[in-house]
Amino acid sequence: VKAVVLDPRNDFNVDQILMEKDVQNLIQLCVTRLLDTTNPSLSTIKMQVYFDMNYANRAELLREQHHVLEGRLARVLREITDSRPRVQEEMENVYRKIVSYVLLSSGLGPPTEIQVVREVTAALQSVFPQTEMNTFISLSKNNKEQQLKNLAMLVTGIRLYNKECGKGGSSIDDLPAILNEAIPSATETLDEGVNTCQARAHQYTALLESMQEDQNRCTQLSSFKLKEALFNVRQYEAFLCILLSDAITSAQEVEKMNVQFAATMEQLKNTVQNKVSVDTNEVFPLFIALSNLWTGFQDEMLLLRFLTNMTNNLQQFSEIQSQLFPEDVLSSLLEGMTVKSDEERIRETKGTRVNVSDFENQEWLFPETIDNFDQLLIQYHSFCAYAIGVKGLTLPGNPAIGILKHKERCYVFSSKEAAYLFAQDPDKFIQLNVEKAKEYAELIQLLELRHQFEDLVSYVQAGNAVKILMKTTIKCDSSTQTDTHILPPTIVTSYEWNEWELRRKAIKLANLRRKLTHAMQTELSHMRRENFTQVYLPKDVGTQTKRDSSTNIPRPQIFLEGLRGGSSPTTHMVKVDLTRAVDET
Repeated sequence: VKAVVLDPRNDFNVDQILMEKDVQNLIQLCVTRLLDTTNPSLSTIKMQVYFDMNYANRAELLREQHHVLEGRLARVLREITDSRPRVQEEMENVYRKIVSYVLLSSGLGPPTEIQVVREVTAALQSVFPQTEMNTFISLSKNNKEQQLKNLAMLVTGIRLYNKECGKGGSSIDDLPAILNEAIPSATETLDEGVNTCQARAHQYTALLESMQEDQNRCTQLSSFKLKEALFNVRQYEAFLCILLSDAITSAQEVEKMNVQFAATMEQLKNTVQNKVSVDTNEVFPLFIALSNLWTGFQDEMLLLRFLTNMTNNLQQFSEIQSQLFPEDVLSSLLEGMTVKSDEERIRETKGTRVNVSDFENQEWLFPETIDNFDQLLIQYHSFCAYAIGVKGLTLPGNPAIGILKHKERCYVFSSKEAAYLFAQDPDKFIQLNVEKAKEYAELIQLLELRHQFEDLVSYVQAGNAVKILMKTTIKCDSSTQTDTHILPPTIVTSYEWNEWELRRKAIKLANLRRKLTHAMQTELSHMRRENFTQVYLPKDVGTQTKRDSSTNIPRPQIFLEGLRGGSSPTTHMVKVDLTRAVDET
């Protein structure tokens, strides 16, 4: 609806109320345009809508994925943290839930495979045996959640280390190897798509320039929708460049994580070295580091799938212009013509630049005089600001010619002549670009002209109050709260409005002035007073000698034989001394 109303060829006056006939005409034009399956302009708008609704940068995509994962684990986590087991069977049930949480949180292997469950259980028991369940149950809810996250990372690190040592982990995919193979392939595919789009754009530009130079060519090519096709491939190229930039960033991140993962694994091997027991303070941080790096690999796999899906789905929106201009048709139309690439056009203007002294009231910038030139925001997606409105072409701007700064916005140009013409009356050519965007609505997003169309008004049909909103009204719920009493209370509680009550209080006070307070002490009461005594508590005193010493003497062992007598009347006693000498002890 916006595209049809904005198009000046449809003669809709934005400042007047739409009559019934205008509304019917608008509906008919919209339906006709929606049903035109051979129009690249409609495909470009669909492409823009699809990209806006589905694309998310790295941070947003990963944040959303982590939020989804937390939502999937929320029920299991709640069952674990809210449980209060009392008997052994309930303890074992909670422990099994912890195993499930660790398995689902790590994402290593299918959770229904018995071998995977056994590996997770064995790894968990090595760092969190069931005997520690009583301690775990006594923790607060937040501490339980934190410990569960730590256990999940520890178990993940242990399983990755076991896989590296060949002691399990057969169900764990080799994500680094997969990424090292898949990301270059995806990058190559995107790069080929960008090159194809650029080649098509160069060919369409050459045809459009020939139409402007030769009237016969203009008559011959007027039936073709060359401008719509040019804008389609330029928009497709812009979106592919965004995806390509994300793919390159992923490749750099994976390369960095591969180095860190290998170094951490090597350090862990050197720390363990077939030891029966190792210090947890040494190995636990390494296991957690492995887990975090593996989570990074999983995130890159998610980003890679997202980029691949976006690339495949965007391709359908560029098929119409490919069908309108097959290779054989383009070759025949371009016969005898010179097709210039964007790089060739920039090389042609190399060494030419604006003479700043020719413009007294204009500010010109140059790449070599600007700090952080790469971060400078150029209008119209860095296309020539003159060629868009005058020629309807998206020619690449060359910043070396000069960057015109007009009303805090920067513009580049494809030639010195274009820069001079534009600088004579910038507002005029800016308005021409806006008019061109009204004629081709896909240019609003391609050239980033949303700020030019923010003030569109609504149209109301008088009879049926039909509203065609050109700009969505932003609404939100808001609320305010104020204190009941902002100032401190000034109520005097002793105030009395009744004079008789005041008289009664005055009489009471006058009566009290004549009263006396008497006290006495008797034999029975003088011992009831409270007494307090303070003493110094006995202090503990101890002494310590400089050294402890001891002696050990041999134990006496003396045996007497013959004391009970015998057959003879005379008793003969024999004394045997078996005590060992002092020097022998």
